[in-house]
Amino acid sequence: MQMTEKEKMLNCELYNAEDENLKTERVKCKLLCQKYNNLDYNKFEERKLLTKQILGKVGDKYFIEQPFICDYGYNIEIGENFYSNHNLTILDCAKVKFGDNVFIGPNCGFYTAEHPLDFETRNRGFEYAKPIIIGDNVWIGGGVQILSGVTIGNNVVIGAGSVVTKNVPDNCVVAGVPAKARKEAGY
Repeated sequence: MQMTEKEKMLNCELYNAEDENLKTERVKCKLLCQKYNNLDYNKFEERKLLTKQILGKVGDKYFIEQPFICDYGYNIEIGENFYSNHNLTILDCAKVKFGDNVFIGPNCGFYTAEHPLDFETRNRGFEYAKPIIIGDNVWIGGGVQILSGVTIGNNVVIGAGSVVTKNVPDNCVVAGVPAKARKEAGY
């Protein structure tokens, strides 16, 4: 039995992002994000209900500032005591999982999608995705970009403006482009 393009996407295999079913799912999610972003700021209960419709799994205590945008939503899991500042972008073609006590600065992006280097394949709409995993007790500074396939350990601080291209171990501070370890536990 042949896999659907969605199954290929979720299995981190090359898939056609132009597939009609995937397009339909993206449109549905983006319309929910648009609705979320256009709610009055003080409509906290409505905002919480919408995020529960958008996201795959949420803890009880979390807050996402507006605006927020993602591709599918169902691939995103957030733990307890999660906070994201303005302009959070999550391209969740693969799983994006946030642990407990994660704090994200403004203008941050989490990008699971990758495109083939071969232009002919890329131009036909094919891509693939790798998951992003964020541990517990992580602080991500403003303007940080985290690329596909990256796992961030527990008790980590990522300096503002960093581009994280490789896994980050527990108990350290990373910063820079590309991000590199600057300090270990006890910083």
